[in-house]
Amino acid sequence: MGLVIEANGLEKAYGSFKAVNHVGLSIETDKIYGLLGRNGAGKTTLMKLITAQIFPTNGAIKVFGEEPYENSKVLRQICFIKESQKYPDNYTIRDAMAVSKSIFPNWDEDFASSLMDEFRLPAKRRIKKLSRGMHSAVGIIIGLASRAPLTIFDEPYLGLDAVSRGIFYDRLMGDYVENPRTVILSTHLIDEVSNLLEHILVISDGQLIIDQNAEELRGMAFTVTGRAPEAEAFLSGKEVVYREPFGGLLSATVIQSKYGDEQKQAEACGLEVTPVSLQQLIVHLTTGKSDQKGVMAK
Repeated sequence: MGLVIEANGLEKAYGSFKAVNHVGLSIETDKIYGLLGRNGAGKTTLMKLITAQIFPTNGAIKVFGEEPYENSKVLRQICFIKESQKYPDNYTIRDAMAVSKSIFPNWDEDFASSLMDEFRLPAKRRIKKLSRGMHSAVGIIIGLASRAPLTIFDEPYLGLDAVSRGIFYDRLMGDYVENPRTVILSTHLIDEVSNLLEHILVISDGQLIIDQNAEELRGMAFTVTGRAPEAEAFLSGKEVVYREPFGGLLSATVIQSKYGDEQKQAEACGLEVTPVSLQQLIVHLTTGKSDQKGVMAK
């Protein structure tokens, strides 16, 4: 499988602050990636580096095998839908679709029209007059109908209700199956998109702390709960990413070892064992309450 993005030692500094700090990653063709992390972690900066909107301070990045900066051949293959995407004040929804059609070689007019119907968008209305949810829907339609070989969505759902978000996820997956391409989805609604994601990238304080196949990551951790003495005895020597004492009890989230027998050990110690969702795991790894970090980055 080929690579769409290759980054080595990638950094973006603003004075002494490193928004992206020595990131190395490889993003393959025809996969859906989740780019996850807290606000201010460096996700949007990384996406701007990928799409050549800013220059790196150090390191190198290639997109489709070439440097992306001032490279129209590369940039025409990228569709980047940002949070609160800006459009000219006089643009109607129809204008935005017409311009997108002229930009993206793989644009599907029929698909765009059907999505506009599903999201109930008034084609003649000016974008600046739209609700936040409708504004987000415009970006989603452009991202999906562009069929760009590299499509990036940065928090695309703001203002959308649950039904509209469901339409987005369903159409993204349905069209991806019929027209594979590389999709990067940056979102905080991790559990909502969990089943869409094939590979997980997690950024924390500008560093890549998780770079792993989603299927391997799911179910990797579990939570044990029980009396503090028994729990502490079980946790000794284990990789603990979160712990929360309450009263005489202790709850802790543990990463399974390659042997995978920790859950049986916990049950034998009289501890309650429960699964951990992907969102819970990411939260635990990025809230600063972990005993260890970075263990799942390549």
